[in-house]
Amino acid sequence: MTLKTETLEIDDRFGEEYTGKYVFQEISWAKRNRIIQKHTRYHQVTGQIMNSDYVAIQAETIWASLKEQPTKKPVSLEKLLSEENGIPIELGELFSQVVNRLCGVTMEEAKNSSGR
Repeated sequence: MTLKTETLEIDDRFGEEYTGKYVFQEISWAKRNRIIQKHTRYHQVTGQIMNSDYVAIQAETIWASLKEQPTKKPVSLEKLLSEENGIPIELGELFSQVVNRLCGVTMEEAKNSSGR
């Protein structure tokens, strides 16, 4: 099976720093589930979800899917997670849409991960 890829050409609307070509690739089911498990706390007895860090799950999913970016490497996991010096909101939303489409994230999961 070949993993799907998608290429984005970003102009300067998010700032010169982010201009260039970004290539995203579908991640495996195992990788996606490991990311979810890492950022989700479960009740020890019932196994019910007690807490999930949806921002961290989405950021790590984007990072795992990002296979190419401009040579100046404007995107890092730290920037995706940063509340102070992160990437622009609209760019993060664009990356999320691409990755959710590639990785088969459902509308409900995407809605939960964006806090809506």
